[in-house]
Amino acid sequence: MYFLKSTRSRRVAACTALALSAGMLLAGPASADTPAPVPSVEKAKPSFTPPKLTLPKKDVARAGKDASRAGAAAVAAASPLLSDLDLDGAEDIIFRGVDGELYSNTSSGNGDLFDLFRYEDVAKDVIPIGNQGGSTAEPEVLVLSESGTLTLYTDADATGTPYSSVVGGGWQIYNKVTSPGDVNGDGRADVIARTPDGALYLYLATGSASAPLGSRILVGNGWGAYDQLVGLGDGTGDGKADLYARDTAGTLWFYAGTGDKNKPFGARKAIGGGWGVYNQILRAGNGGLLARDNAGTLFAYSANGNGTLAGRVQLGGTGDLTGVAQLAAAGNIPYTGKEGVVATTSAGSLYWYTNTTTGKLFPREQILPDGEVNGLTFTNLSSLNADGLSDFAVQLNGDPAGELYIDGNRIGSGWGVYNALVGPGDLSGDGKADLLARDRSGVLYLYKGNGKGTAFSTRVKVGSGWNGFNKIVGAGDFTGDGRTDIAARTPGGDLYVYPGTGNAAAAFKTRVKVGSGWNAYTKVIAPGDLNADGKADLLGVTSGGDLYRYLNTTPNKFTPRYRLGGGFQVYNTMS
Repeated sequence: MYFLKSTRSRRVAACTALALSAGMLLAGPASADTPAPVPSVEKAKPSFTPPKLTLPKKDVARAGKDASRAGAAAVAAASPLLSDLDLDGAEDIIFRGVDGELYSNTSSGNGDLFDLFRYEDVAKDVIPIGNQGGSTAEPEVLVLSESGTLTLYTDADATGTPYSSVVGGGWQIYNKVTSPGDVNGDGRADVIARTPDGALYLYLATGSASAPLGSRILVGNGWGAYDQLVGLGDGTGDGKADLYARDTAGTLWFYAGTGDKNKPFGARKAIGGGWGVYNQILRAGNGGLLARDNAGTLFAYSANGNGTLAGRVQLGGTGDLTGVAQLAAAGNIPYTGKEGVVATTSAGSLYWYTNTTTGKLFPREQILPDGEVNGLTFTNLSSLNADGLSDFAVQLNGDPAGELYIDGNRIGSGWGVYNALVGPGDLSGDGKADLLARDRSGVLYLYKGNGKGTAFSTRVKVGSGWNGFNKIVGAGDFTGDGRTDIAARTPGGDLYVYPGTGNAAAAFKTRVKVGSGWNAYTKVIAPGDLNADGKADLLGVTSGGDLYRYLNTTPNKFTPRYRLGGGFQVYNTMS
């Protein structure tokens, strides 16, 4: 049997030990029809060089208009900074790369690795909340894990901080957590959190490092209409925290702060359309915004002091943010779980393509040479443990025992009764990724994961009739609510999305048809989020080997297909 590890490079030693123990487990006389064990190998950590971004300085007002300069100056005086890591009076950026690590970039040019000593617990989202009144002037940051644990890190500088305390678990019930700034005028930034059903809650800051947030306050419903929520700080100079929200049509809305903790935001005001070209929007400080497009280019919008914005200015070069998966405090729903595509050839070699976060794939990397994967079936699954990187399920073709291995861990026998495995992410709502399996009679089952990728709970029947599909895929959120969904194709080429419920007992809502003609593809692949907007995308390969991309735009809708390249007919499987 062959074992494959899909982990970050700092776990190489541990993986080697695991591979040795696994090899001993399988050691013994090998019959003529039993392949000899193959040594464990590493899927290399994605190559990533953190960009040096051109960030706005303290004065981000438009030149040439006194009113705009005065408005921005008033905002600067009233709005506390949330992510000033180098204490130069300007907001800085923290971001997660495709390698799963956090990095910083400051307006003074400092920063690189932003180390929070999290090891394999990937930071799904980072929410800077500024200085909360501690003994030093450095800001605090909140970090949300894949499993829903929220942790406060105190006294952060451009290199990170070792000081932390757990705020609590269960935060996976929200699809977006961010800070609008200081809501109640006590000088500390507060936190808002939105559920997949659109309820918005406010958590007031307490100033305590051990219990930094008070009890939640329901402040409104209907916020699911927005696919981006951007905490602004004070955009008008009145000392009250404001908010931007973008709807799925691309219109940006401004919500002025009221100072009332029970109704912190006033009536919305339309700022303008066309904002759908951005996959992540975040505050720039001093009332302005930063926005990133699908090419990985960063733009700045200066504040006018009344919630409106000046024209955009490009910061740096085109594609500077290639490989940046998530910007701290960005308004999108964050995504982790699957970061690329695995492919096998008929000659028995294995290749890996990493997502660029700009809607494309990096050039392929060979993991195993010819002959190494003959007789094995590989399935690329959304991350089953805390590292945020996809995991590989490996099965021996024709194995009468039906053994299943995931990243070197023997899951058990009897899996030969299934003809399809899908690892879409967390379907049960507990913050742990799950597994779907379809048997030959068409019954689909859900196996709840343990958060470590080493075991699953007793299977739960999802439903029958799933043999009506010749492809079932999933890796994230197709509907825009933050819940995990799946897509399924009929032999006639109709494609359906099954929206997830977050409840293992009734995993999916009524299916929605999203397209036809998908029988033009010999392979349909769920690669995760290709363009870093938090939505799950799809790939299709024609019999001639052309690879096409479909980006998810609004709930259950995709952009027209875009050709990424040719030659993909050399692969017999891609997932």
